[in-house]
This record gives sequence, structure tokens and C-alpha cells, in this order.
Amino acid sequence: MASDSNMANVNGREPSSLNGEPVVKRAREKVQLSASLRTPKEPQNKVTVVLGAQWGDEGKGKVVDLLAMDADIVCRCQGGNNAGHTVVVDSVEYDFHLLPSGVLNKKATSFIGNGVVIHLPGLFEEAEKNLNKGKGLQGWEERLKISDRAHIVFNFHQAVDGIQEQQRQQQEGKNLGTTKKGIGPAYSSKAARNGLRVCDLVSDFSVFEDKFRKLAEHYLVMYPNLNINIKEELEQLKGFAERLRPLVTDGVYFMHKALTGPSKKILVEGANAALLDIDFGTYPFVTSSNCTVGGVCTGLGVPPSHVGRVYGVVKVYTTRVGVGAFPTEQDNDIGELLQSRGREFGVTTGRRRRCGWLDLVSVRYAHMVNGFSAIALTKLDILDTLPEIKVGVAYKVDGQPLPSFPANMDVLTRVLVDYETLPGWCCNTETARSFEDLPPQAQNYIRFIEDFLQVPVKWVGVGKSRESMIKLF
Repeated sequence: MASDSNMANVNGREPSSLNGEPVVKRAREKVQLSASLRTPKEPQNKVTVVLGAQWGDEGKGKVVDLLAMDADIVCRCQGGNNAGHTVVVDSVEYDFHLLPSGVLNKKATSFIGNGVVIHLPGLFEEAEKNLNKGKGLQGWEERLKISDRAHIVFNFHQAVDGIQEQQRQQQEGKNLGTTKKGIGPAYSSKAARNGLRVCDLVSDFSVFEDKFRKLAEHYLVMYPNLNINIKEELEQLKGFAERLRPLVTDGVYFMHKALTGPSKKILVEGANAALLDIDFGTYPFVTSSNCTVGGVCTGLGVPPSHVGRVYGVVKVYTTRVGVGAFPTEQDNDIGELLQSRGREFGVTTGRRRRCGWLDLVSVRYAHMVNGFSAIALTKLDILDTLPEIKVGVAYKVDGQPLPSFPANMDVLTRVLVDYETLPGWCCNTETARSFEDLPPQAQNYIRFIEDFLQVPVKWVGVGKSRESMIKLF
């Protein structure tokens, strides 16, 4: 049967209703929008973001700890327990992998967003270890919220991670250097749409169990040698579900209330770093998430208009864990000195970090992607004994300058670096508590970095403690 609208002016006749009566035409009501809705408004609250600008291990935890002291909410938006942040408070060294570093602030709410992949045994084990170190983590469950949309890393994801690395080694003679924490396989499950989320675990467990078994069987078909104790893992997960339930919240609604409600200081703590980003990093030697600024929006459900200041954390030299191109690497006495003085061992894996000079070409590239408001320079004191310091300022391949950071890793491995050599200061900077306390050569080194990047340096780190972060403005 035709609708009323289809009856209009059929064969030139006036339209009629279904009962034969003439259709009464009504004037369309005009919707009056409030004038205030048409006026652009500045967001009530904006998030402050801390991101790594190199290959990770820049000292983000220290910067986050500094900003978290007066924050109301501290968030993680991506990655998993492949990240590692060390924070020293009251001479106690805390190591964080999944928990936001801001959990040490007892007045703040810590939030793990939907972009994070969570290994539940790792989460609770991490909390227990840090509880045994000091009083900083007491009451952590009362101030932690977890998005119901976050995906879960299962034990078999971690086992698959190890198998995949072994296969790469056998087939290509090289691996990616993953942490074997199951992060890549968990994100693969998410993208394949057969992953399981926190909301599944804390709902009907029988439904969750059915989905879990299907996912486990899927991996057993792909990896016949995989050892999965389905019954044992399900029992463990059932116990975790009860501990997890009070912490779970609708993450989108939680962030919306925080952003649009009363004035709040909201801090986002990035994991990994720009050169490990799945899209913008040195692919394929990268992590499996977006650790650049876009990951804040997708990993928390934050509109772009609510992203405020973005701080890039830059170590005054460069380090990298695992394999992959590293243009400024110093496989010599300089590299050894940086490694030993900087205690460059991975927080998550304990692996020795490769070390080299500061590469401003790659840091400038990170700024292109992230739009840093300011820079936090860390570990300046590690350079204290060097009579001269080199800084990478340009790339060449086959004698030709490269205008930007290359996407192709075969090209990056062939790069020759042009260096600027700056005088060292050959004195101790660890006691400096202001920019003026630093020797002139150290001040010039900082100004050189600012001038090259055209980004101001807001903090300079000269030690391990919270007090060793010098604020410039």
C-alpha cells in the first residue's frame, strides 16, 4: 500500500487520506535552537598528555609523577604490560607496567582506558609487588577504574607471542624483539573481532566461557603445539572477574563526565613512544598500538577538541631495546658509557638497551605527528663526564639529503647522520635545581635543542628523584 506522501498529486488530483477525507496540510514547525548552542564553546576540561618522543624509556614516568601530584584523574590509553615506568617516591622505586604511574597519588582516580589490553594476572601481580615495596600503593583498588571496553590478554596470547618470535627467527633469521607479553596477539584478536573484553568477563560467565573456548580452539588450530589448559585458565579468570567487577566502569561515560563536569585536571600517560607507533614508528619493529597523540582519542573516547597540552619526553641521548634500525647508535666506548652511567636496562624485560647520540631528526618527526606544546628533557646528568657531545641533525642516503624521516626501514638502515658537535661541561649537574644552576655549556645544549625543534623545553631532569626535574617556565 502506498504511503500518504506517495498519494500526493497522483494524476493531478488533490491528495486524500485513506478514509477519503481531504488531507489537511500543516505548516512545518520550526525548531528554535538556543542561541547558546550556536555559539562555539571552549571545552570545560582538557586532558594534558605526556608522550615519549623516541623509542621509549625516555623517563615518562618521572614527568607523569610530577604532573600527577595535583591531578584529579590519571589515564592510560594504549599498550599493555609491555610498557615499563619507574617512579621514585620517598626513596622507594616503584615499577609500573599496566597501572598508571599516577596511582601513587591517593587523591587521584587512575583510569585504564579501552585502548589498553589487560593481562589480569599481570595487573594483580604488579600491584602486589609494588605494595610490598612501600606504602605508595595502599588502597589502589579504591582509586582505580577500568574501561568495560578494554580487551583482555590471555595466557595463550603470551604463549603465541613467544611462538611467533621463534618462527620469525627460524624463517628470516631475525625477530621483532617483542616483550612476549602477548600484546601483539591480543591486538590481533581485537582486529579480527574474536577478542574478549572486560565487559564480557564481568557479565554472564557461561557466555564468556563459550567465547573463550572458541578463541582458544582458534589458536590451537593455528598453533597445534600450543599448550593451553582451558579449564585452569577459566577457573583463574572466574576469580579475577570477582576482583575486577568493582573496578569496571563505562569508560566513555566516565570520561565524558570528567571532561564536561566541574573543573578537573586530567592527565594522560602514554606508554611506549612515537617511534614504536604501529602507524608512524619504525615498522615492523614497533608495538601494536598507537602511542602517538591520536591514541588518546581512540583509547579513551576523548574528542579531539578536549586534547590540551601535549608534552613530549626526550632523553638527552637515544636508546633502543631489541632489533631495528638505529641511525645514531654508538657501538663503541661512548655507547658503553651511556649504557653504564644511564643504567640502561629495560624495566619490563631487563634487556640491555642500545645507546647512541641524541637524534633530533627523529624527534622533529615525532613533533610533526604529535604537535608537542613543550619538551621534557631527561637524564642530562648522564652526559656530565663527556668533553664533547654530538647531536644528529640531518640524514643522508647515497650522498643525498633526506628531507624527512623515512618510512622504509631498508632506507633507514643505510642512513648516514650529519652531527653537530657541542662542548661538554665536565662537571656534576645532579645538584642543580634551576636553569641558572646549570653550567653554561649545558644551558647551550638545551637551547640548541629548542632552536632546532622550535619547541620550548619546560623541564630538565638531572637525577632520579621528583625533585631533580628542573622547571624552566
